Amino acid sequence: MRLSQLLFSQGFGTRRECEGLALSGEVRIAGRVVDDPDEEVDEQGLSFQVGRTTWPYREKALIILNKPAGYECSLKPKAWPGVQSLLPPPLRRRGLQPVGRLDQDTTGLLLMTDDGQLLHKLTSPKHKVPKVYDATTKHPFSVADCEKLLKGVVLDDDPAPVFADAAELLDEQHLRLTLIQGKYHQVKRMIAACSNRCEALNRISFGPWTLPEDLPQGAWVWADPH
Repeated sequence: MRLSQLLFSQGFGTRRECEGLALSGEVRIAGRVVDDPDEEVDEQGLSFQVGRTTWPYREKALIILNKPAGYECSLKPKAWPGVQSLLPPPLRRRGLQPVGRLDQDTTGLLLMTDDGQLLHKLTSPKHKVPKVYDATTKHPFSVADCEKLLKGVVLDDDPAPVFADAAELLDEQHLRLTLIQGKYHQVKRMIAACSNRCEALNRISFGPWTLPEDLPQGAWVWADPH
């Protein structure tokens, strides 16, 4: 692949801007300045530098973002800034989209990708991808309440019961829920159906991906497809 085309595919600007990055000596591969935008490079397994930024080549981008509170998972945010604003310019230019949504006050693991097929697979109800949440409740939660969630609770606007795939009491006001559905405000509404209130919610895993314990809120890391 031509160097300028590679830079363009990775989100480093318009085609002309990418040519300019090369011509100005901003691009290094294996420590060598590559200033010919037409030079052919092997993109497979490639890591390159643009300025002081080291970047791996990814045909399709998939990242894990540790979402903080106060951000919307929307391409057109309204009341709060969008999660895209937490990403560096190359990822924003590539148009990464959230895989599913977290409420603005919900924190934790948010997958983002520009791979449309993967996004569809992970969000399609028929694939039943498990998602795990740690919830803090206003009032003490009991083992009996966990059993109720496992057996199914009825939400206020839907007569069909919804179920937790797993429910574990961490302490009297903290529980871990695994869901394979994806209804609006589902965890909060399920807890409300147990006559309680969700005070804080943090997602710790999505399918095979787990939130790294050392990843600060607002930071992101590359994720590998499974």
